[in-house]
Amino acid sequence: MTKGVSRRGLAGVASVASIASVAIIGSARAADAPESTFQRVTRTKVLRIAALPGELPYFQKDITTGAWSGAAIDMALDIAKIWDARLEYVESTYANSVLDLQSNKIDLAFALNPTPQRALSIGFTHPMIIHPFGCIARKGFAPKTWDDINKPSVRVVCDLGSLHEVTARRFAPKAQITAYKTRDDAILAMQSGRADVDILAAMLGITALAKNPSLGTYHLLGNPTVALPSNMGVQREADTRFIEVLNAWLDMNRGIGQIREWMIAGILKTGARRADIPAELTF
Repeated sequence: MTKGVSRRGLAGVASVASIASVAIIGSARAADAPESTFQRVTRTKVLRIAALPGELPYFQKDITTGAWSGAAIDMALDIAKIWDARLEYVESTYANSVLDLQSNKIDLAFALNPTPQRALSIGFTHPMIIHPFGCIARKGFAPKTWDDINKPSVRVVCDLGSLHEVTARRFAPKAQITAYKTRDDAILAMQSGRADVDILAAMLGITALAKNPSLGTYHLLGNPTVALPSNMGVQREADTRFIEVLNAWLDMNRGIGQIREWMIAGILKTGARRADIPAELTF
């Protein structure tokens, strides 16, 4: 043993060296850790969102000026104020916005249903709205419940493979159900008098009527109420501060009725009238 240095002293030196090594490794790992969304938006003062052309009531792009508007844009502008940030628009689609989050092209995507498949790869906020289902009914027919259309004499149309079809077959199995390849094909069936009702989620039904008021009227269907949450999508990451801020923002603005005002303003941009919005439709 080295003169003047006890075994206990050597152990202490070794412990200090070990702690120092751990600290250095820990610092290196922290330095190599990817920047979280919260950190990036705080640093850059830029909030990147998926923007979907022609998807009112959430998004609309002016082809002349390039300016964006719609309910989701109003919400995004208000969220950006939290960080004193500006918006950066990344044109996308509902399906691609999930991929854009995964590849770090955007920080936030609006109006996504939180399906289990999507939840495997991205995170979701609290619900932005609860989106109820109903139908466009031909003139002279005003169904209020699923039982009203669950009859052999009622001709029901929907788009093939959609949640509209799943819902129709579950709650109106006795009706004459025809599933068309696209929503537009189902609308054409209504327009030509080959159907009595077209099953659609509220936003889609109201928007379709704004384009073609002669189709009939939109009705929410009850007993049971069928509704799905529409959420904001975010990147899945260890730092939860960004989603915590968004959830606080959502809870506050839904509580004071501001979400409803933004949604109604977006619906009116489709050309719909306030009279076209069912009184029992809430956000």
